[in-house]
Amino acid sequence: MAGPAALLVSIRHQAGALHTLRAAAAPHPPRSPPQPSHTQTSSAGRSGTLWHSPGEEMEVCEPGGVQELEEERKAAGKSRKEGGESGDPSPPSPGEPGPERLVRRGTLRETALRSKMSRLVEATSRLVQVEQTLLLPLLQQHPLPLHPKDSIEFRNICSHMALQREGQQFERDLHEAHQCLKTIIEKLICSLAIFPSDLYIPVRSALRQILQNLLAV
Repeated sequence: MAGPAALLVSIRHQAGALHTLRAAAAPHPPRSPPQPSHTQTSSAGRSGTLWHSPGEEMEVCEPGGVQELEEERKAAGKSRKEGGESGDPSPPSPGEPGPERLVRRGTLRETALRSKMSRLVEATSRLVQVEQTLLLPLLQQHPLPLHPKDSIEFRNICSHMALQREGQQFERDLHEAHQCLKTIIEKLICSLAIFPSDLYIPVRSALRQILQNLLAV
């Protein structure tokens, strides 16, 4: 049996995990577009044929060169016109998803991950609140079998997940964090089940509600 000290250890680690989860769930700062380098700007300026400084002579553009440029422009315009008349690009092959489908699939996946993260944050916050306000006072009189190591593991998983921010490893860590918190809540419910006292009914009810919200799809 364990008293309030073991529960306080669990709460401390769960609160640390909650802080990490909230930081990981915060929106990412927008990425600034890459700025062109000085070399690219200089080379781009030199590549223009018709740009001249005030004192530069116009002998660079010979009459024949101008005529060739005009012919190239006409040929490019003709090819663009023919391409427009030919219609849209060829559709993807039957087994290849179109770009709209890929974007939609990515958007749905991101929405599911955000929802899962939101439920994890909310369940952790609610669990800490229930333990502090309902369970801790009861442990002053009736010790319970508690498992602080699960809360330590939960915090470690959340810390590792926060370093990933995105990608497959992030998704795996998020799934493991869900499973670990689920285990913590289920063990608390089982521990409370061995005490038939009516004093534990509100705690069990609150824990079951947290578990139901965590597992909601």
